Amino acid sequence: MTEINIEGLIRSLVTPLIGHPDALSITQSEDDRFQRYVVDVHPQDVGRLIGRQGHIASALRTIVEGARPRRSNSKRIRLLINDHRH
Repeated sequence: MTEINIEGLIRSLVTPLIGHPDALSITQSEDDRFQRYVVDVHPQDVGRLIGRQGHIASALRTIVEGARPRRSNSKRIRLLINDHRH
C-alpha cells in the first residue's frame, strides 16, 4: 500500500479555501503519540479556514485523520490552525 503525503493533502485541501495561498505554511513535528501539523495562513484567512463554529476545521481534521495508515503502530495526526492570537 502506498504511503500518503499528509502535508500535500493538507496543502491541497487548504489552498482553495484561502485568499492568500502564498502565505500558507505547514510545519510538522512529532512526539511519541502524535504527528502534529501546524497550518499558518494570512491573518485575514484564519476565519475562512476555521469556519463558522469550527465546521471547516473539523471537516479538515476528519479528512486528514482518515487518510492516515491504519497500522497498529501508526501515530495519530493532529491538525492545528495557528490563529495568530497567542
